[in-house]
Amino acid sequence: MSTSKKFVVIGGTGLIGSKAVAILRNAGHDVVVASSRNGINAFTGEGLEAALSGADAVIDVSNMMSFDEPVLRNFFATSSRNLTAAEKAAGVRHHVVLSIVGTSDLVSNPYISGKQAQEEAVQASGQDYTIVRATQFYEFMDTLAEAYTADGAVTVPDIEFQPIAADDVAAALVRVALGNPHHGIVDLAGPDRAGFDEIMRTYLAAKGDRRSVRVDASLGYFGAPVTATSLVPMGAFMRGEIAFSDWLQQQTHATQVEKA
Repeated sequence: MSTSKKFVVIGGTGLIGSKAVAILRNAGHDVVVASSRNGINAFTGEGLEAALSGADAVIDVSNMMSFDEPVLRNFFATSSRNLTAAEKAAGVRHHVVLSIVGTSDLVSNPYISGKQAQEEAVQASGQDYTIVRATQFYEFMDTLAEAYTADGAVTVPDIEFQPIAADDVAAALVRVALGNPHHGIVDLAGPDRAGFDEIMRTYLAAKGDRRSVRVDASLGYFGAPVTATSLVPMGAFMRGEIAFSDWLQQQTHATQVEKA
């Protein structure tokens, strides 16, 4: 008897989505890569009925790049309402959505406010669900370094940091989607926790970047005030397997291969 199931990955061409698609397909599952490029649009509802027919679970890693809070909230909430309604009509067993650790406390950040609207829409939908809140990805460290750079130095908030590899995020989402709905929130973080400044120094040193790293307790996180533990899980959480040091070695090796 076949154990293959059908999964729909919303945002399946992005960083996390493409990795989740690969994991599922390598395990022998049928996967629909849902994106507006192939006629499946959760925001408008286009193509959802056909895409969700016979699906066991949906993994929503959709994204939108904007700094406009009303636009973000409308996008995430509308997409989630459309998705969960279509899932219920199709008999989909489990809706899994990727969010951010600390969402409840960081809503002054427009993007995180959008993710809060997404969570609320899913929770109110009546569909069986799990919200997976992840910490920041290793892959975004360069973006963070640039965002916090001024006058040749990287000045970061005085907070704890526990980033995670994108590969671990994708693997965790697949594990959750294969399991039973939690009907709640699950936190996900990497194996290493340290100060934001320490992790940033380690990252820059591995790249050979000579910028100094400073701490400023008055700084927030992209417009949101923070406490020391705003960006890390405070209770039980799913733990990624890839250590930051191992990921850095992989990146260094990949760069050397490219230059060879």
